[in-house]
Amino acid sequence: MTITGNFIGGKTSLSASNETIPVYDPATGKPVREVTQSTAQEVAHAIEVAHNAFEGWSRTSPLRRARVLFNFKALMEQHRDELAALIVSEHGKVWSDALGELTRGMEVVEFACGIPHLIKGENSADVATGVDSYSLMQPLGVVAGITPFNFPAMVPLWMFPIALACGNTFVLKPPALDPSASVRMAELLTEAGLPDGVFNVIHCSNEDAEQLYTDPRVQAVSFVGSSGVAEHIYKTASAHGKRVQAFGAAKNHAIVMPDADLDATVNAIMGGAFGSAGERCMALPVVVAVGDDTADKLIAALTPLVKALRVGPGMQKGSEENEMGPVVSAAHQKKVLGYIDKGVEEGAKLVVDGRNFQVPGHAEGYYVGGTLFDNVTADMVIWREEIFGPVLSIMRAPDYETALKLVNSHEFGNGSAIFTSNGHTGRDFVREVQAGMVGVNVPVPVPMAFHSFGGWKRSVFGALNVHGPDGVRFYTRMKTATVRWPSGQKTVSEFSMPTLG
Repeated sequence: MTITGNFIGGKTSLSASNETIPVYDPATGKPVREVTQSTAQEVAHAIEVAHNAFEGWSRTSPLRRARVLFNFKALMEQHRDELAALIVSEHGKVWSDALGELTRGMEVVEFACGIPHLIKGENSADVATGVDSYSLMQPLGVVAGITPFNFPAMVPLWMFPIALACGNTFVLKPPALDPSASVRMAELLTEAGLPDGVFNVIHCSNEDAEQLYTDPRVQAVSFVGSSGVAEHIYKTASAHGKRVQAFGAAKNHAIVMPDADLDATVNAIMGGAFGSAGERCMALPVVVAVGDDTADKLIAALTPLVKALRVGPGMQKGSEENEMGPVVSAAHQKKVLGYIDKGVEEGAKLVVDGRNFQVPGHAEGYYVGGTLFDNVTADMVIWREEIFGPVLSIMRAPDYETALKLVNSHEFGNGSAIFTSNGHTGRDFVREVQAGMVGVNVPVPVPMAFHSFGGWKRSVFGALNVHGPDGVRFYTRMKTATVRWPSGQKTVSEFSMPTLG
């Protein structure tokens, strides 16, 4: 069976431990390959290789770094189907969703190709007589990324293109559940002209990965995953003097007003709740309907659509493509089914039951059918916790103010949306909702690559968001120079605070 190896110093290699763990196809429940498991010493070696490569890469002109990324973008497009097949075979999402993930990731590469402009810094001539001031935006050094299973290509692409463009070197720890896309992208970077050692991929245990946020040679770490781990990495890495952007859990809400376009809203909710089997940090698992009449209409419209969801393997394409694939693993399937059980136990009304869902010919696959709850309340676990599966909860509120208060009371604040035809209501919601990314009649308001992605509250730890302008700020540090060139003027010693003006 094929083994996915590390990528260190410009080449793939297996761990000297000779240990591997299986990588399963969620559609069949059968292993499709194995992934090597590195030792603590090999993690340290990956950091050392990146450290040694930093001087040469950081002194490479921004224009030449951008040209490598232009080449990489072209290679990503050339190998798009190959990468999508890796994603589908290890994560389980459907084919068009895998292609969409790659497209959104490549948009960050396109943004990073503008790095000569993005790091120009600031300049002020003649801040005093014969004195100029200007700033430099310089790379940090070795930076690390630890990424989740739900977007095995897109989330790493949020991080490393900008980091590399800014002149840093990178060590990536991908998820063990779907590790192969990261290694293939590393190979394409080398083919694009990236020097050996600038980008490295290491597969290891979570314990050994702690080096990525404690080793003194690592200057910054980016993480996406659960809030508990995000907070741990933020605190630990910060205590070791590192910059941190750590993104955690989410429980995104959509308020549906009585004046919303019902057909458009229902279609948007279906995609937001059940796309990628709900395994998105920007999924839409909770709808707050304003008024019982609105809720009843939503339930009536959603029920047949949820029941009719085409669920099955992700490799089918075109007219044969399914709308939803399996969840990522047997353990996650069990977790999601447990939440459905809990919702029933707590008294929510189970309108569509996704338990005991079977796909003919794929009895061992990790499938959960689309699930719809009504009358969910704020004291229920299925509202408080992130399910990360194809489970949609409908809550009821008597008015807009109550709905907004409910949304804002949640501990997570990643994304939120409102469906309405009233411009005043939409504008008020954008201003008042406590979430980092907001949609108005848009169910999954993920910003484009030239804006920054990030939530509020316990959905994020760290001051700077990912990609866009914040991404450039995160992966650079500013140095400001104040320069005077002697021109024969007489000077004297000055012992008061210089004012220069």
